[in-house]
Formats: sequence, C-alpha cells, structure tokens
Amino acid sequence: MRLKTKSLKLLAGRPVAILHKNTARKLSVYAGERINIKNNSQGMIAIVDIASGILKEDEIAVSVEILNFLKLSEGCKVDISIAPRPLSISYILEKLEGKELSYEQLFKIVKDIVNNALTEAEIAYFVSGIYVNGMTLTETAMLTKSMIEHGKKLDIKNVVDKHSIGGVAGNRTTPIIVSICSSTGLKMPKTSSRAITSAAGTADVMEVLAKVEFSTDEIKKIVQKTNACLVWGGALGLAPADDKIIQVEKLISVDPEAQLLASILAKKLAVNAKHVLIDIPYGKSAKVSTKKEALSLSRKFQQLAKFFKIHLKTVLTDGSEPIGNGIGPVLEAKDLIAVLTRDKDRPLDLEEKALKLSAIILEMTGKAKKGKGLSLAKEILESKKAYLKFKQIIRAQGGNLDKINSKLQPARFNYIIKSEKNSKVVHIDNKKIAKVARYAGCPADKSAGIYLNVHKGFKVKRNDVLATIYSETKEKLDFAINLFKKSKPIVLR
Repeated sequence: MRLKTKSLKLLAGRPVAILHKNTARKLSVYAGERINIKNNSQGMIAIVDIASGILKEDEIAVSVEILNFLKLSEGCKVDISIAPRPLSISYILEKLEGKELSYEQLFKIVKDIVNNALTEAEIAYFVSGIYVNGMTLTETAMLTKSMIEHGKKLDIKNVVDKHSIGGVAGNRTTPIIVSICSSTGLKMPKTSSRAITSAAGTADVMEVLAKVEFSTDEIKKIVQKTNACLVWGGALGLAPADDKIIQVEKLISVDPEAQLLASILAKKLAVNAKHVLIDIPYGKSAKVSTKKEALSLSRKFQQLAKFFKIHLKTVLTDGSEPIGNGIGPVLEAKDLIAVLTRDKDRPLDLEEKALKLSAIILEMTGKAKKGKGLSLAKEILESKKAYLKFKQIIRAQGGNLDKINSKLQPARFNYIIKSEKNSKVVHIDNKKIAKVARYAGCPADKSAGIYLNVHKGFKVKRNDVLATIYSETKEKLDFAINLFKKSKPIVLR
C-alpha cells in the first residue's frame, strides 16, 4: 500500500507512525504492531498507532525520526507493509524462562533493538528476564560484543577511561578526574550517560556548563585540542542498543547487573579504551549494598576485561551516603567547580575521592610512579592546572566559565529542612534522597535539587539547617517536601 507522509513534528525517541483507522483495517494491522515503511530502496520498521480525524485514509503521520532517517518530505509517497513478528521475541521468552542465550540469539535481540523492531514493552521483558534470572559471564561477554558490533567506534589511540557504577547521590568526581589526568597528556574522551534512577548523571551536570551532544568527528577535534571531552554518549551511536535499553530501565526503575556490566564495557570498548578504572561504591542504600557483592562485581569486570584484552582496574569505595553537598545538575556543577577553583567552602569528601581515583589512573598509565600518584594529583589540583584544563574543555565544547557562579543559581522555590532536636546524623539514604530530588524536578529541571548542609557523623543542634530543597514550581516542591517528610532520608539520633 502506498500512502502520503504527513509530519507529526514530533521527536518521539523512536520511530512512530499513525494510520487512519480504516487504512489500518484494510492492512489488518493493530495498534502496537509493526509496519515497514519504505522509500525507494531504504526502509525502516515503526510501531503503529491508530487514529481518525488528524489524517486522511491515504496518509500516514510519521515522527521526526522517520522523516530524517528516510529523508522524507511532507506529502511524498512511501510503501507500507506489515512487518513480521521478530524471531528475537522467542529468545526473550527463553530468557524469561531462565535459559542461557547463545551469541547468535543475543546478536539478533540487539540487532532488533537497534533497528526498532522491538517495542518498549518487549525490551522491558528482556531487561526483566536479565534482572530476574541473571546472565552467565559468557552471556554477558556476548551481550557486550553484540552491543559493540551494532554501533560506531571512536578512532582515537591510547584512550584512558573511568566509570562509576553509580548509586551514590552527588559523587560528581568524573569532571575533576578528567581535568587532572588529561592535564598530564592522557587522552580521555569521556562519554557519560544521563541519569537512570539518580537525580543527575555526568552528562546532565555537564549540560549546565556546555554542549554535550557531538558527532564522533567533532569529538576527535575537541580531543586534539584538549586531550579530553565530557560528552553525552547517547548522541554518538557508540552502543545504540544500550541507550535504548537504558531508556526502558528508566521507565521500570531496574538496572540488572549483567546489563550494567555489558553497558559499561561496551561504551569503554567503543571509545577504544586501553586503560579503564571502574569505581564500585558499596554500602547501605548504595546500588551495591555489601563488600561481598562489590568484590563479586569486581571479579566479573576483571574476567570480562581479560576476555576483551584491556587493562582494567577496579576500586571499591564508600557509597554509604551522598558525596558532595549538591544533588541535582546545577548544584553538582557548583560543587565540582568549587573543588577545581579551590574554594574555601568546597566539599572535601568529593575532592578526596576525586584525588584518590586520579592517583590510581596516573599510576596505572605510568604518569606517576607507584605510590606517587596522589601527590602528583594534589599538585595538579592545588596549582589550578586542573581548573585551567577544565576551562579549556568547556570552551572547546561551546561553554564559558567566566562568572559561572552567578549563572549557576538554584531554582527559586525552596524549602529549608531543620533539625527538630539536638542530635547526630547517623545515615543519609542515597536512594531516598535521590528520589526526593527527582520529585523536585531533577534531572529535567536543571536548577532543581537538594543542597546538603550535613553528612554522616555531623552533630546538630535544634533548628540547625540539614538541607534545602529547590524546585522550579511550587507543585513539585510540595511533592518533594511531602516525600522527604514521609521517607525521612536523613536519619538523626
């Protein structure tokens, strides 16, 4: 069947097409099913919605993704046919049943995810199958390999990379580490994700300061100038299946271990990393709760690194409470700049962790002798060489740090949380505090979030300020306040 295209003028995040209900009846296609849309020799699969009133029977309304991919103009004709049910769905059912999948099966699943042949619901079943039944190390390696083979690669030599598995509120060490290490000549084209379940990812924070979406050619030019970049990996197509899976993980709020391993390593291998440091925070309310689990995850990273022949180290760090003072893009950006500029009120826990991880990278790459990495990292930070490097990176990405503190203002609506009695802070729950920040509007509302005035071990008096919640609307602020009072993320005794 040939139909005229009509633009939805909608960037849906995936290919979406709408058929008139009478046209859908003629094709025997139902909402949620797949169709092939073909323009000359090029085609793509789209998920169907059905409507009447917004289009004629001889029209098909398509999202921007379809227009761009097929190079369509309004009113041009395309061929429409029913797309067959993907074989990969049967493989997903096998994973749900607890069976081990082969490389060929995983390759097909990943290929169908990249080609939009699977719906979000079907991808959610795949993620759920991994979450419930886990994966063997061989499966995880094959999933990683499949992700790499269905994406682009960054052609830069001798790349050094660092990654945290997440789960700790704040913890914005990456921009500090990249600034310290790249100032020694190390190449660190850092691609980062946006938040999945947290209040902010590194890409969300960097977007406050500069552009984060670039092509691979643009990144090469930035790295040639500065030795580094701090960009969003999702814009590069380095492991596009992973990006689509992450979107589904956001919706169902799960992050299976095997997918986490595959996701991290696929991105590292796609940027051609030869030296990789993995930060594994663990502790009460962190993503990994016990040292035993952290050690198990560390071993799996090491085994996978041997399979892919890369130099990888893991470091277990304290993830029992938030790191830094700010939680949310703007507030976390203020924290990292305070560390780089040596501000007297900088968060020292954030600085200490960034220095520790930088020292390991400097030693594992030979930039510092064993045992001398920390002193070199401190010298680079204290001399403001790291800040100058950070300014250079931001400038190369289209940003400007001049008078930046006046630009980094938190949201105008706020609520101050005070201590009701003389007491001691015994715990700050990462998951609960991140959820409050998300209720306040993070990460979409960049200026929303929570500023912590206390950390574990602090003694407080009655009416001392514990934290301030910021939001761009009164409604979101009320939601966040109610959740804070109900969930009690800051525990006092």
